[in-house]
Amino acid sequence: MSACPLGKGRATLVGAGPGDPDLLTLRAVKAIQSADVVLFDALIDCAILDLAPAAARRIDVGKRCGRHAMQQSAINRLIVREALSGAHVVRLKGGDPFVFGRGGEELDSLRQAGVPVEVVPGVTAACAAAASLQIPLTHRDVSRSVHFVTGHGSDGTVPGHDWTALARSGGTIAAYMAGRTLPVVAERLMAAGMAGSTPAVAVENASRAGERRLFGTLAELPKLLAEAGFTGPTLVLIGAVVGLAVETAVLERLAA
Repeated sequence: MSACPLGKGRATLVGAGPGDPDLLTLRAVKAIQSADVVLFDALIDCAILDLAPAAARRIDVGKRCGRHAMQQSAINRLIVREALSGAHVVRLKGGDPFVFGRGGEELDSLRQAGVPVEVVPGVTAACAAAASLQIPLTHRDVSRSVHFVTGHGSDGTVPGHDWTALARSGGTIAAYMAGRTLPVVAERLMAAGMAGSTPAVAVENASRAGERRLFGTLAELPKLLAEAGFTGPTLVLIGAVVGLAVETAVLERLAA
């Protein structure tokens, strides 16, 4: 796509997936290869960044626990400014731009500025973790729904989800950014009626070389997770479908 009139370029919000470069879509690769400027999140693999042209500028705007390289409002302004200068700006985001990725805020800023924008979906962490563990997020005999929730709000506390509805759904819960807040998440789900014996698994760095898995029950997993000392991005899957992987988990423990 050529640059827009009046010096306007374009922007592409690209989902880079959970980390493994092999999980990039072909559409994502094409967008990165045509970038003039790449604004990338923390934990984006170097092999993914290397897909951009050598002359493309690479700007780290990633947010890390305890340190924000750049505020979201500043990221929004930067994308717009670079695009209005005539560049093709690729905003490279971990996972999927629209699943707890704040892609909606960036999209709004670009639309308001009149910048043409495209969104390229990416593999989200819950799907990558489930595939790695061979756990179906839905199963017609076990779970007929899946619920993506965040375990970490903008103020650092656990958001006020409808815990009763989640507990009663009988579906799979994928709790993002729940590594540190799992004790509260588990407590609220059990208080809402979910059995403490419900199978659960915490997955750190899903799809990456350093992926770690920790199986347990909803009641015991918070303590196990604290003892394990997971420090990377951690997703927690909760529900009966996790029990389908228990046999595999036992074999892994015996082999360790």
